[in-house]
Amino acid sequence: MLSALLGSHPPRLPARHLVRIGALFGIAEGTVRVALSRMVAAGDLVQEDGFYTLSQRLVERQARQDESRDPHTRPWDGTWEVAVVTAERRAPADRAALRHAMTALRLAELREGTWLRPANLVRGAWPEIVTAQCTLIDGRPHDDPTPLLWDLDGWAAEARRLERALDHAFDHADGLAEGFVVSAAVLRHLMADPLLPDELLPPGWPGAELRVRYDAFDRRYREVLTRHLSD
Repeated sequence: MLSALLGSHPPRLPARHLVRIGALFGIAEGTVRVALSRMVAAGDLVQEDGFYTLSQRLVERQARQDESRDPHTRPWDGTWEVAVVTAERRAPADRAALRHAMTALRLAELREGTWLRPANLVRGAWPEIVTAQCTLIDGRPHDDPTPLLWDLDGWAAEARRLERALDHAFDHADGLAEGFVVSAAVLRHLMADPLLPDELLPPGWPGAELRVRYDAFDRRYREVLTRHLSD
């Protein structure tokens, strides 16, 4: 249900559409409605007049998901963003919140309490959870730390597998359940893309190609899904 809403713009769907999406996977209507009620109680969804909408926290996740499909980057001058934890006492909840924020900002942890990435992303203000716990530094490592921070070969291999899965799903767009699963998997994978500058990527990096193929698939899949939900 959350995947369906995260992929909808605006993230608001009537209950009957969510029930029909659940039916694609053999989920009974009653089970879907119980799940929706629980997500409302947990603060994941807002229910009004028979429609369900993502909560603000998940709207922010949708924004990150959208940005991963069309990333906002800038030319890289070799500078790295470095965030070093300098707060002396931190509650476990603050530690977890910082790790979540750093992952969303696409920084990677070099060692305990030291996060960094190339300064090639268009940034707004740093979140308060970061500035309250960290000292921020702009620097230039003597040696490229990229291999220590990201498994680029692993990400690329999974991206190429997903490209093949998209090609198969595109040829069988009426297989709505399969297409739904592939679509969600691609979006999750794009959110894990470190969005490194070209200078740090291995030859043949599949990030841009995966985005192009997904956009083509998404347009066709949404047409078929919309017809199914409207029948």
